Amino acid sequence: MNIDILTLFPNSFDFLRSYGVIGKAVENNLINISTVDIRSFSKDKHKKVDDEVYGGSAGMLMKVEPVIDAIESVKKEKSKVIFLSPQGRVFNQEIANELSKEEHIILLCGHYEGIDSRVVNNYVDFELSIGDYVLTGGEIPAMVVIDATARLVANVIGKEESYQTDSHYNILLQHDHFTRPREYRGLKVPEVLFSGNHKLIEEWQKNSSIENTKRKRPDLYKKYIESLRKG
Repeated sequence: MNIDILTLFPNSFDFLRSYGVIGKAVENNLINISTVDIRSFSKDKHKKVDDEVYGGSAGMLMKVEPVIDAIESVKKEKSKVIFLSPQGRVFNQEIANELSKEEHIILLCGHYEGIDSRVVNNYVDFELSIGDYVLTGGEIPAMVVIDATARLVANVIGKEESYQTDSHYNILLQHDHFTRPREYRGLKVPEVLFSGNHKLIEEWQKNSSIENTKRKRPDLYKKYIESLRKG
C-alpha cells in the first residue's frame, strides 16, 4: 500500500513513519508513507497558500491552485483522494477494512477555515471525519486513518486472527483479557481460561464479548441483535 499525505506540516508525520508497528511496516516495505508539502506548490513569492473567503466569511481559506497541483503531483489512475473534514463520513473499522485493500490513497489535510470547495467538489473522491467535532487541521485525523488502516495490510501485524478479534471488527467489542498473577487482592482470573478446553474458552470469550458490548456500547449491542435477526 502507498499513502501520500498532502499537508502544510510534513514533519508532523515523522513519528508515525519511524516507530511502532507502522514504523516497522515502513521499514519492511509493506507500506510506503510519503508527505507532500502543499506550500511547495505555491506560486506566491512568500509561499502563501491561503486567502480571504469570498462573501465576507471569517477566517482564511486554502487556495485552489497549490492544492490541486499537489494532488496532481502524486495522483495515479487507481488513487483514492480523501479529504479529512468534519463534514465527511465518520471513520470506523468498516472503512478501515475497505481502505486497507486500496493500492494508493492520498490524504488531504486542510487548515484554517478549510479548502476552496472547487477542490473538494471536483478532485476529492470522498471526505472522512474522525468524529463530530472540529480540529485545527487534518494531520491528526490523517494519522488516525493511517494507523487504523495500515495495520490491516497483509503481514503488518502478522497473523490475521490477531486483528479479527479486535473490537469493532465484527460489530462486538473485544472480550476480557487477563495475565499474571492469577489472583490479586481477591480478584481472580476466570477458571475456564485454565481448563485447556478450547471449546469452552471460545464460548466464554464470545459471551464476554457480548456482555462487554451490552454494558459499554448499547448502540452496538442493538446493532448486533439486529444482525442476528436478519440471519
